[in-house]
Parts: sequence; structure tokens; C-alpha cells
Amino acid sequence: MASKDRILRQKEETRKNILDAAYSIAKQEGWQGLSMRKIADRIEYTAPIIYEYFSNKEAILSELTGRGFNMLSKELEKAKTKSENPEEQLEAMWMAYWEFAFTDTEMYQVMFGVQMNCCASQCEASDSPYKLFTGVISEIMKNAKPTEEVIKQKYFLFFSIIHGLISINIVNQNQALENINKQILKDAIGGIIQTIK
Repeated sequence: MASKDRILRQKEETRKNILDAAYSIAKQEGWQGLSMRKIADRIEYTAPIIYEYFSNKEAILSELTGRGFNMLSKELEKAKTKSENPEEQLEAMWMAYWEFAFTDTEMYQVMFGVQMNCCASQCEASDSPYKLFTGVISEIMKNAKPTEEVIKQKYFLFFSIIHGLISINIVNQNQALENINKQILKDAIGGIIQTIK
């Protein structure tokens, strides 16, 4: 039994090492620089061993996407706890979302396909941020008794504006506009909150 557990632990560690190596390569060279061969070289294994764990590069990207959504969810939950007021919670959560996108840009890129040829964002973990946001939106709108569809529309209104602003900034990467962009972000969040109250 002990050797079975050890083998499982080794497999999990190898899987984690593959994912960590892929992410490290992406941080250094961008996602376009990622290849199965580079991952194998980084962890000093042969490429066929990598294929025992992941069928292709897209499978690795999909796994990293799930990891990214889990990380983002934790940041959103932490931001939500900063206030009891739903409006303040929502603003803090969207600001945390913004910070996540620029603190971990490579992860954000793989999660949403920004500047990439593929997008692996279809994973179970992607539901968690959505549920966190819609829960707070629902709380803000509770007096209006909105339908699920209305809450979903309000979420996508926020997401479209904020993701669009993030994407523009990732592509342009103009540090001089950072304060202006944060103000635009805060204005957008505040404006939308006013319309849904």
C-alpha cells in the first residue's frame, strides 16, 4: 500500500512539475514560446513522458486555465470580505479582478485567450468567479427581484467593459496610462452599480 501511495505522489509531483515548467516558460517567453519539447527540457524528462500526462499542449493550457480560475476566485473571495456593503464588495471584487489581470498577466491571457491563438477558458473552475459576482449583483438588486437572466446580463455588462479595458491595456502596455485606466475602471464600476441599484 505504501509503495502505491508513493507512486501516486510521484505522479502528482511530475504532473505539477510539468504545469509549473509550462507556466515558467510562458512567464519568460510568452505563451507562443511554449512547446512540449521545452517543457521536457525544463524538467529534464523526455517529451514522450510529458505525453503520458498530457495529450497535447492544449491539455496543459486547459489545466493551467483551471488553476488560474481557482486563483482568481480566491482573490475575489478575499476582496469580498473587505466590506459588508454589497456595492463596496462588488467594487472591491472588480478591482481585485483588475489587479489579478496585471499581477499575473500570463495566467489571465491563458484564461481568456488574450493575445493567444487559443482559449482554454471552458472549464468547471470558470463558474466560480461568475457565481461570486452574480451573488453580489443579486444582493444589490434584491429589491427589484431580478430574474437570473437579468442578473446574468448585468454581470456581462461589467465583464465586457472591464475585460475590454484589461485586454486593451495588455496589448498596449502603456505604464503612463495606468492611473487614468484605474480611474476609468472605477468610474465604469461606479456607473454600472448606480444603474443596477
